Parts: sequence; structure tokens; C-alpha cells
Amino acid sequence: MTPTPLVLPPADDTAAWGAFLQERTTAPLAEAGRVADVLRALEPGSGEALPLWNDLHIALANAFAASSLLSQVHPDAGLRSAAEAAEQEANRFQTALMLDPVLYERLAAVPTDGLDPAAHRVLADALRAFRRAGVDRDDETRERLRVLGERENDLSQAFGRHIRDGARATQLPASALAGLPDDYVEAHPQAPDGTVTITTDYPDTHPFLTFSTDAEARHAVMSAFLDLAWPENDEVLRELLAVRDERARLLGYDGWPDYDAEVKMIGSGAAIGDFIDQIAREASAAAERDAAVLTERARADRPDLEHLTVADARFYTEVVRRERYEVDAHEVRRYFDFTRVRQGLLDVTGRLFGLTWTPVPDAPTWHDDVAAYDVALAGADGPLGRIHLDLHPRPGKYNHAAQFDLVPGVEGRQLPEGVLVCNFGRGLMEHSEVVTLFHEFGHLLHHVLAGRHQWVRFSGVATEWDFVEAPSQMLEEWAWDADVLAGFATDADGRAIPAALVAQMRAAEEFGKGVHARTQMYYASISYRFHAERPEDLTARSRELSEQYAVWAALPGTHFHCGFGHLGGYTSAYYTYMWSLVIAKDLFSAFDAEDLFAPEVTTRYRDRVLAAGGSKDAADLVEDFLGRPYEPAAFTAWLER
Repeated sequence: MTPTPLVLPPADDTAAWGAFLQERTTAPLAEAGRVADVLRALEPGSGEALPLWNDLHIALANAFAASSLLSQVHPDAGLRSAAEAAEQEANRFQTALMLDPVLYERLAAVPTDGLDPAAHRVLADALRAFRRAGVDRDDETRERLRVLGERENDLSQAFGRHIRDGARATQLPASALAGLPDDYVEAHPQAPDGTVTITTDYPDTHPFLTFSTDAEARHAVMSAFLDLAWPENDEVLRELLAVRDERARLLGYDGWPDYDAEVKMIGSGAAIGDFIDQIAREASAAAERDAAVLTERARADRPDLEHLTVADARFYTEVVRRERYEVDAHEVRRYFDFTRVRQGLLDVTGRLFGLTWTPVPDAPTWHDDVAAYDVALAGADGPLGRIHLDLHPRPGKYNHAAQFDLVPGVEGRQLPEGVLVCNFGRGLMEHSEVVTLFHEFGHLLHHVLAGRHQWVRFSGVATEWDFVEAPSQMLEEWAWDADVLAGFATDADGRAIPAALVAQMRAAEEFGKGVHARTQMYYASISYRFHAERPEDLTARSRELSEQYAVWAALPGTHFHCGFGHLGGYTSAYYTYMWSLVIAKDLFSAFDAEDLFAPEVTTRYRDRVLAAGGSKDAADLVEDFLGRPYEPAAFTAWLER
């Protein structure tokens, strides 16, 4: 029977959502436990072990998908808490599973003669995962690893929850809105005392920092944004670093970065530090050149200024882009109405990869803002999957941008369903937000297109973690192409964005790329150095790393690390964004800049990189597409031009 999408409860029926959560978490965990018992009871050497292992992980993946998603997006706080508890239970099950020596023995005894390459890969991956969990250690060590694994999961959840629930607001005089677009001003009416409220939600904070001419107000808003989850997450993070370090050392590694890097393209912890320093060096000349331009412009307004801070950088970057490159973000915004951008994104990706996106207006979801679409692939029988777009902020919702699984796709058994969770306004968008939307949608494409594998291990975004951003970063290029944008970037009168303006926007975006690279290396250094060094004073070490890698001065008294959500999931590996960008630039070099929709290359990329999921190492996927190993030449040329 052809699999069909899930039928979700109505948005306003919290009780039904509670039942759905149970159905998608408790029942799959029970099924996973039953299959584990069957696995243990097999005779050693049975060929049934590997298919059963797959069945077990389909059930486990379903439990993780539902609990992780609903803990971040459901409007009801009680249901979010219940989903967190379900996710903790799934983590406990997984931790115990990977420390079970009997299960390990059953898989280790699987005969390899006759296994196809895919099955060989699944088996090798499973055995490595068992060893990395510590299944081959003595009883006392395994028990300690179990305790540490459960504690790490609990701390990671708490870290993310404090960021999600730690929204702040700043009250400012209405005069602080000087310089902001009219629609922004209208959306922030004055209170009776003459103040306006600016929250830490993206649609509030980012435009304010870009356009407000009030330096003191920008400082206040940025300070609030940088203090998300302070002080709660300071202690949570300190313990999280200690737990990860102890786990790694019990398993024989020199520390968490070495443990974490073993299953990534980069290979070792030391290589992370080397990569960070290499990119920082390569970006220094461009960063210093652009920083000098911005500082000089800022001193025209404030002659006594010594250093630009992170509260001023976005504003003066916008000023320089407007004055030097004649790119006025107010002017640009009027071409990017949210509704048209969303449809344009679907049109572009549909044409690019041979997909149709069919709205399902009567599909129930967890909130009325969420839009569902069925996905089909040209020439294929049956549906490919379903996507859900949850793109506007609301209280209690995940407050960054990410793709979540709802259902991992498995050939003939279940359709992939993915969810895009972002926080955009409902009116006009900044072009940077359009780029972000394209980027995150790239993950959604990856999830859906790679949802037709027999082995759930290969389903969706299942490559090495330092490759997963490359396809999304490459898709950003279509948000910069004048011909592509002309299809949906139109003003209220239907006039398309001029190609000359897009060229100016691109030139303005190139300004500051060295600063951007150095900033990214500051973030990567926190991710890596915090795990490698475990500093006692996280705030002080963050400031030292800012001075070493970042270009703009940090704000005194702020605590960026407490709201740096990537420390939860990316751990020591935030470097992956820049590592992936190196590969993304190389991937894009295969496309024809004069025809970004040329079917031969787009189809090859779709099938050999995206649809392949985790069925091969990332380096092999890239080589399959490019016809050669990846190389940094395209990235270096981009950075230096």
C-alpha cells in the first residue's frame, strides 16, 4: 500500500494533540523495545538482525521527530513540556540501546557475504556507533556513560528551552524609531507613557539594529538580544561542557572535540582549531579593509569614536551600502512582500528540481499560521512527501530558523514530512531574510528528496554534520540572481526589481564578507574552545575570543554564549558553517551562471547529492556530482575578490 501523509489533529484541540503525541512517541518506543527483544533472541549470525535494526530505528526516529518538533512549536506550554518529556524518554531508550552488549553481539555476528553496499554501510555505521557509545567497556564504565548520556540530553534540552522561553523586551522612547520603515513604525504603537516596546524576536530586533538612528537605543536592544537565557544558561552550559568532556575521556579520546570530529569530514579536534585560524587569516585583509571604511564613516557622526561595537556595525554597514553602493534597504524591502516571496520560493525550487508543491488548505496543523503542501516529483509515481511552513513568530515558539523532521521517509513504508520553522514578519522582508528563507528551505528539500531509501539511516539530511549546510548555502545563490528574483520580487504596482539594483545589492553584500568570515570564526572558536578548554569563566573567555577573532567590539556586560543555541546541537562543531561554505562555492561552480535552471546539471545535483541522503560519504557525493574531489579554489577566489 502506498504510504500517505499523517493526519494531524485540529489546531485548537489540545487534547487531541496530546493523544497524537502519545501515538507518535509512546507507541513507537514500545515497538522499538519489542523489536530489540526480538533481536536479542536471535541466534548469533542471523541475517534477520540488520532488517530488524532498521525497523527499530524507524520507530525510534518517529518518536524523536514528533517529540522534538512539538516541544519547539506547539502553542500549548503543557504539551510542549510533555513533548520534552517524551524526547527525554526517547533519549534514555537510545542511550541504553547503544550500551547493550547483546544487541552489539547480534549485529557484529551478521554475515557480511552477500550484503550489498548499502547494507554494508548500515552495518559498519551501527557497529561504530555502538563502540562510540562505549558498549565494549566494563560494566561500571557503561553505567557511568549511561548516566552521562542521559544528563547531557537533559542539559541540552534545558539550554534550548531557556533560549526559547527567554524572550526579552526593551522599552524605548518613540523617537528611537527614527529611521525605521513606515510599516515597522506602524507595528510599534506608542504606549500611554510615550514609549515603544522592541522585543528580541527577529522581526523586531534585526530591523531596529539596521535602521534606528538612535545609537543609545541600538545599544539597549542589542544588549537585551545578547543576554537571552542569562544567567540560567551559564551554569547549564558549564555542566554540559563537563559532561561531554567526561564522556569523551571515558571512551579514550583526548576531549570532546576529538570525539565529535571523528565522524565528520574534518576528522580531528585539532583540525578544527587549524581551520578556524586558517579562515581568520585568509579573511583578515578584507575584514580590515572593510572595517576601516565603516569606522571612518561612523566617525563622521561621532568623531570621538574609538571602535565600532556589535550594536553599531549593522547600522553603519547599511549606511555605507546606501551611500557607497546606492543600495537603500528601505527601497529594496518594497520588492519583497512575504506572500510573494513564499510563492516565489516554491516556484523557483519546483522549476529547479522538477517538483510540484500543491497547497493542502484543509490539512490540520498545530497552528493556523502553518501552511501544508504536498510534494510530487515529475515523472514519478505517487507523492514524494509533505512539507509544513511555520514561518511567523509567536510566544513559546522556537525563535531562530531551522528545519525539523515530522516523519523520516522510508521507501514504501512512510512518506517524508518536514517542517520549516522560522520567524519572519507578515509584511515586507529584508533581502537578508529572503536569503535565510532560501537557505533553510534547502534543508527541507534535502529531507524530502532523500526520503526514499530502504534504510532509515540514509533518510533525509543524513550526511556528515560538516556537510549538511553546503546544499542550503548553495541554494542561497538563487536568491541573488536578477532573473530569478524578477519572477517574484515585485513592488505593489507589479514592477519587478531592476537588474541594476540586484547588481548593486550583490556588490554591497560583497562588502563586509571578510568581516562576516571573521565573525563566523569567533562563533566557531567559542564552539571549539569552550569544549576543548572548559574555561571556568565563560563570559571572560568569550570576550577574549571576541578580541582575537571578531572585528567589532563586544558590548560590556553581555553574555552571548548563553543565547548561542548552536552549542546545544552543534557542540564543538560550529566551524561546519564555514567548512560547508567552502564546499558550497565549489558545488555552485558546476552551474551555468547564465542559466541557473539548466536541467542537466540541476537534475544531476538533485539525484547525486540531495536524493542520495546519507548513502555515501559527503566527499563521495560531491565527487559524483563534480566529477572530481572538492577543492577550495572557488571559495578562495570569492573571498579575495
